[in-house]
Amino acid sequence: MSTISFARGIPAPECLPLEELADCAHTAIERDGRTVLSYGSPAGYQPLREWLAERHDVDPARVFVTNGSLQGFVFLATHFAREGRVLVEAPTYDRPLKILAELGATVGAVPQDEEGLDVDALEAELDAAPAALLYTIPTFQNPSGRTLGGDRRRRLIGLARERGLLIYEDDPYGLVRFEGAPEPSLFELAGGEGVIYSSSFSKTVAPGARVGYFVLPPELARAIEAAAVSTYITPALLAHATVYEFLRRGSFEPNLERVRALLRARRDAMLDALERELSGRASWSTPEGGYFLWLELPVDAEELLREAEQAGVTFVKGTDFFLPDAGGRQAARLAFSFASPDEIREGASRLAALLPAGVA
Repeated sequence: MSTISFARGIPAPECLPLEELADCAHTAIERDGRTVLSYGSPAGYQPLREWLAERHDVDPARVFVTNGSLQGFVFLATHFAREGRVLVEAPTYDRPLKILAELGATVGAVPQDEEGLDVDALEAELDAAPAALLYTIPTFQNPSGRTLGGDRRRRLIGLARERGLLIYEDDPYGLVRFEGAPEPSLFELAGGEGVIYSSSFSKTVAPGARVGYFVLPPELARAIEAAAVSTYITPALLAHATVYEFLRRGSFEPNLERVRALLRARRDAMLDALERELSGRASWSTPEGGYFLWLELPVDAEELLREAEQAGVTFVKGTDFFLPDAGGRQAARLAFSFASPDEIREGASRLAALLPAGVA
């Protein structure tokens, strides 16, 4: 029996535009090989920076291209761990929690509800002690799949301005929307001030390309460039140029539509399977896009995971997305992005067989 993974937050293999990316790489080398196969600016391939700057209506000097957005998080976390307290959502992406712990940062957690970050709770947290940075994933959040509504976004921007709190908006999933009207980014609402914006082509083009990027305040861009110089001599310019060629030739939007359709079918299969198998026994979020949903369980998720692995299905337990001993014991993140719809249906059936019957 093969294992079905609801743990892997990566695109399904058929989402990857293999032949076109190969052609884009070939074209990039033919056109600009002497640049992309040599050393270059730590801030990334200049044509890609200019394309991103135009998209976000900023000076290209504010755009910093990284080896995936998580590398940029390391640079920023290292910087802000020295500046003061860092606030995160509860739950939040597990990798930043691990990085902050390794840096010895002082971290505070702000709870969510079904509408995303609780801004009232953030205000109370700031009343208790100031903070240097808030890290948030406001759209199709990892792990919950929740999206912060427009009213809360505006309240968050106003509160951050009032308290001098810098917001770090991580937005790798925002374009992977299946339905509903998109919310403006926090960066857009703030007029590009007081918000660090981060995104990635990992969820929309290919994770193996390792092309993420940041739009930074000018003074912070200089500090992050200095950190990059001390970490590597040059970024992976060939990957940057390959993605740029993909964008330049107009392939991004058609590919995005294709990815949305493939992932929407998986999201729908997951929601249908949970309703059929777990109705009345568990509850879950209903994301309008992204890669994940959040499952609330009637049992301990760590114990369930051990049994599930034996039954051929995996997920990530909820406690991984909280500070130690701070929540998630009866919760799980389910990724619907990788498994096929048939595998999703089978995986949900295997999971349901492990839960007690009739438990609300």
